[in-house]
Amino acid sequence: MAGHSQFKNIMHRKGAQDKKRGKIFAKLAKEITVAAKLGLPDPAFNPRLRSAMLAARAENMPKDNIERAIKKSTDQGGDNYDEVRYEGFGTGGIGVIVETLTDNRNRTAGEVRSIFSKNGGNLGETGSVSFMFDHLGLIEFEASVATADEMLEAAIEAGADDVQSSEEGHELYCAADSLHEVIKALEEKYGEPRTAKLVWKPQNLIALDDEKGETLLKMLEALDDNDDVQQVYANFELSDSLMEKMSA
Repeated sequence: MAGHSQFKNIMHRKGAQDKKRGKIFAKLAKEITVAAKLGLPDPAFNPRLRSAMLAARAENMPKDNIERAIKKSTDQGGDNYDEVRYEGFGTGGIGVIVETLTDNRNRTAGEVRSIFSKNGGNLGETGSVSFMFDHLGLIEFEASVATADEMLEAAIEAGADDVQSSEEGHELYCAADSLHEVIKALEEKYGEPRTAKLVWKPQNLIALDDEKGETLLKMLEALDDNDDVQQVYANFELSDSLMEKMSA
């Protein structure tokens, strides 16, 4: 399992509180607004908006919230957000990619840098970490829609490059620029996916002991908790004992 997936699973279990839910909704709404503003406010003609809405529905975001976020994209004098990617290293030499949407680059840069430095990490230059990851499209379906063999066959026909099936569901990876074509082909067979988005997938994972793993997770959680941070990716692998401890 990729380090990013491990981290997100842990945060999902820990993040059932209303405060966490509200923060997740705020980030999803921001992405929906930006996606709608950059293209048409109609998901049928705006692939990024469609992906953002899928992500929102996957988190059970109310329909009214989604519609308000889309409407906000047409409001005069609304906030303008810049997409900024930060790259750096956490404890144990773990590569970390942080994707943000910000209305104040200086504030966000300072906050991200502070989180890295307080947790034994350091920011690097753009490109210092991303070469260790592949920028891919990720499509997820529930496990019940097909067997592993059926999904593999359908994924190949649709143009996907890799499929990972488990009891938790099917994860399909494809080239970033073919994501929405692959989604369309698979939807004809299995309906709307659970989620579909662009991700940074680690090429290799670095194993961490419990002490370094706890330090890294503390940093990733702090980054994830920042209002300007949309996604965090890292090429780490936690020990089974720490996974059990953090999931408890």
